[in-house]
Amino acid sequence: MAVTDRWIGAVRGALGFLTRLPIGHRDGDWDAFRATPAAFPIVGLVAGALAAIPLLAAGTLAAPTVALGYLLSVYAVTGIHHLDGIADLGDALVVHGDAERRREVLKDTTTGVGALLAVAITVAALALGGLGLASLPVRAAVGVAIGAEVGTKLGMAAMACFGRAASDGMGKRFTDGATAGSFLVPAALALAAAAVVWPHPGAVALCGAVSGIGLPWYWANRYLGGINGDIFGAVNEIGRVAGVHLGVIAWTLL
Repeated sequence: MAVTDRWIGAVRGALGFLTRLPIGHRDGDWDAFRATPAAFPIVGLVAGALAAIPLLAAGTLAAPTVALGYLLSVYAVTGIHHLDGIADLGDALVVHGDAERRREVLKDTTTGVGALLAVAITVAALALGGLGLASLPVRAAVGVAIGAEVGTKLGMAAMACFGRAASDGMGKRFTDGATAGSFLVPAALALAAAAVVWPHPGAVALCGAVSGIGLPWYWANRYLGGINGDIFGAVNEIGRVAGVHLGVIAWTLL
């Protein structure tokens, strides 16, 4: 029973942290979430399904309208706090200096040109991906949206399990709470889901979203000395965009 309670608490904590859904929380949910990386893709499944609801109108409403609905739905469900990671990453990318200087910029609350450009590109890329989804059959579009969300959350789980933190903070709380072995369960769940629907473009979207975290993760390790909370937020947004676009490409080429 204790194991069941821990899993429920972990999912509840993950929903509270990763989405804007009105989920109540109890003491211990946050700690259960940090120690249970499998909660990441579970939340991805829930968030992806809810965010994909406007795509049910694909083929009925105009594609730009459906794309706008998808974009708004994504941020209504997941919130915009992960975009703060994109903004901070954008400023850190353009600053001159060593790793310490870049970490200082990540913590700075001032919004620079790099932040504005990074957020604009990310939102525009997701909107264009939504336009691509609106041109797909409904089942394929919904599958890609869900696959991308599950994949980007699986990528976050991978960072928690295998990443190293650059400093104390949110990132370190995740890396300290997870182990390499704890990645087996989320990976098995996601791969099983992808295998069942293969060659559905949703499976490609899932894999594409996971691969999308590779570049920012590599950059953080090289230029920051490790990951932090901003990098977690940034890869959530980057992975989703990569997954959606690769899913649309897969449908186009199949």
